[in-house]
Amino acid sequence: MSADVTSAAAEFARRQQSPLQRVQHQLHGKPWLSPLFLLLVAFIAFFIATPTFLTANSMGILFQQTAVVAALAVGQTLVILTAGIDLSVGAIMVLSMMVTATLAKDGGMPAILALFIGVALATVAGFLNGLLVTRINLPPFIVTLGTLSIFTAIALLYSGGESIQADHLPRLLNFLGEGFAIGDFRLTWGIVVVILLYVVMGFVLSQTAWGRYVYAVGDDAESARLSGVPSKRMLLAVYTVAGLIYGIAGWILIGRAGAATPNAAPDANLASITAVVIGGTSLFGGRGRLIGTLIGALIVQTFAFGLSQLGVDQQWRVLATGILVVVAVAIDQWIRKVKA
Repeated sequence: MSADVTSAAAEFARRQQSPLQRVQHQLHGKPWLSPLFLLLVAFIAFFIATPTFLTANSMGILFQQTAVVAALAVGQTLVILTAGIDLSVGAIMVLSMMVTATLAKDGGMPAILALFIGVALATVAGFLNGLLVTRINLPPFIVTLGTLSIFTAIALLYSGGESIQADHLPRLLNFLGEGFAIGDFRLTWGIVVVILLYVVMGFVLSQTAWGRYVYAVGDDAESARLSGVPSKRMLLAVYTVAGLIYGIAGWILIGRAGAATPNAAPDANLASITAVVIGGTSLFGGRGRLIGTLIGALIVQTFAFGLSQLGVDQQWRVLATGILVVVAVAIDQWIRKVKA
């Protein structure tokens, strides 16, 4: 009897909601819906403005350009889900890339060993971020702002500020830039690796205890700790795994750029955070899905690519990205105010 009363009360409350409140509830449960709608609108708008936008060749280029940001955004999502933020993503990626490329340059070291060292270094860099956050209790923003400069300087000093072109690197390091064509549509192996990253980490977050702990820590770290969740160890693990993913992103970047350069991806930090926030992951932690992050990464690159095809100046593209971030955070704040 009580269950029937509760169900009836819930149905009555639902009927009392305005259409806007119903949308708010839907977005609270499925935060990736709003970025998906925005992506569809962007595709339609750019197709109307420039019919070449939706050609197979253009879509292939768009997905290739999205690969690096999308890979970095996986690690950034893990960090933001715990109510943190990582400003060192691009620096860790570039450091890993330069160490890998320098070690393997002109056959100096076996490619597989150089790649392992580069990715391991990125993992250690992520671990260091986590150590400073969990053991010294420094704010993630301050920690990663500091390590951004540290890792950037180390990459420049180690490489001497010089780029290494693809013809000086073994095929393994350039492999993710190769691919296959489906008609005029071309996919690279880097895109395939990014898809695998999303599938694996999406499964981990949604189907494992580790993933549930990540959400619990982001929602309320102290409550999670009192419930038996090892909050500090979870945070350390999140930053470490994020570092590993940034190292893989460095490998993808070598293939995408056809070179290893210490000045690569200068906007990687902003782009990764933008992708995560636009994708519906809350900056306050505890809410979001990787599918939203992937959609967010596509939105970021779609706007950049579409505006570029329209001949819009870089300054206006940066302005568009900034507006997207502000709107996304405002929507997130609105969604968080949903009433049960």
